[in-house]
Amino acid sequence: MNNEEQRLTRVLGQKDVIALAFGAMIGFSWIVLAGSWVQDAGTLGSVLAILIGGVMVAFVGLTYSELVSAMPKAGGEHNYVWRAMGARAAFVASWALALGYVAVVGFEAVALPTALNYVIPQLETGLLWTVAGYDVYLVWALVGSVAAVFITFLNYIGIRPASVFQLLVVLLLVGVGVLLVLGSVIGGQPSNFSPLFTTFGGLMAAVLTLPFAFVGFDVIPQSAEEINLPYRRIGALLIISVVLAVIWYEIVVVGVGLGLSEQQLGNSELATADAMGNLFGSGVFANILILGGVFGILTSWNGFLVGGSRLIYAMADSGMLPEWLGRLHPRYNTPANAILLIGAISLVAPFFGEEMLIWLVDAGSMSIVVAYLLVAISFLILRRREPEMSRPFRVGSGIAVGLIAVLLSLFFLIQYLPGMPAGLVWPPEWVIVLLWWIAGLVFIFKMDVPEYNPEL
Repeated sequence: MNNEEQRLTRVLGQKDVIALAFGAMIGFSWIVLAGSWVQDAGTLGSVLAILIGGVMVAFVGLTYSELVSAMPKAGGEHNYVWRAMGARAAFVASWALALGYVAVVGFEAVALPTALNYVIPQLETGLLWTVAGYDVYLVWALVGSVAAVFITFLNYIGIRPASVFQLLVVLLLVGVGVLLVLGSVIGGQPSNFSPLFTTFGGLMAAVLTLPFAFVGFDVIPQSAEEINLPYRRIGALLIISVVLAVIWYEIVVVGVGLGLSEQQLGNSELATADAMGNLFGSGVFANILILGGVFGILTSWNGFLVGGSRLIYAMADSGMLPEWLGRLHPRYNTPANAILLIGAISLVAPFFGEEMLIWLVDAGSMSIVVAYLLVAISFLILRRREPEMSRPFRVGSGIAVGLIAVLLSLFFLIQYLPGMPAGLVWPPEWVIVLLWWIAGLVFIFKMDVPEYNPEL
């Protein structure tokens, strides 16, 4: 390993960790998808779907919690799979996850001007070109690019500025959530709850989208080397962050259920914002809800930039990627080159339009599930092969939990296959996957990485 003298600094406290993971999970999807959840499953059906999705993700999260407490190192999954299955399997897991992280960061740079465009339509000024049927405007794209410079700069100058920013924006996001709860109490119409349930197929349609709404808890393992807490506590905080995300999504679907009738829901483009406006009887509050979506975009963007840069740093530090990506800044002690690489991608992303970025995120989502599967398998291997390994956070009924996590990961991976509900689009999304792995083959056959050394 490189950087033996200079390592990442442990500065993150409990609030920082929760804000990092919770903020990463709560992006813009709660505004975009909540209406479809309620339409598909009914109001109480969507509440049940979120609980089911949260439990599913929690099983995978439990395997992460034990492993992060045992190996609190930058790169998270990279280390778990390397120790359990060897360097090449670790590269597969890490390379898959890197696509997911980079895709999310790039997409947030597109999601930000998209969200702001609902309240500032003047952003669509200066038509540049059309990509995959989507018009790209100069002012619109520059909003995303300027934000990319800001988020990248925050991360470049230290994990502390990035974590302070994350905590402040998460608090603002929570404030919008409190308003939604208040509006549900004072302006909610119980009659709007009908239908409570639709069909079993509708329930499953909602469930299948939910695990991907929870993607982001794994930024805790990525930044574990910078967390200044007892290792057992790190594992516990990962599960707490998932629980908080479940609570958030439940608040949102109940607010949509109380704020919109079935007919209004069918005519709404952004159901969560329209519900907020109805609950308070003012369009101003709909715009406040959109602002909450902007906060979610920023926290997700920041969280995935932290996680993605640490993953790339760990891969380079172990010899799987070029050495320059594994260098730490001499003053700020951040993986500066890895941050700049991802930041550069987010800088240019808005100029490619929304449709292309959606393809990239879909391909990246499948790749993230591949990493989940390999982590769950590694959890089982290490339980069997290294039963005496120190595990400050030890999962009860570990073998059963690991098997369930493997089966759930396989189940969701299958959903991306052609003909399935979340199947990747051919050719664009499958071509992205293919090209990413062709690039990965260049590295995987060149690398000469030793066995995992738990002492380093």
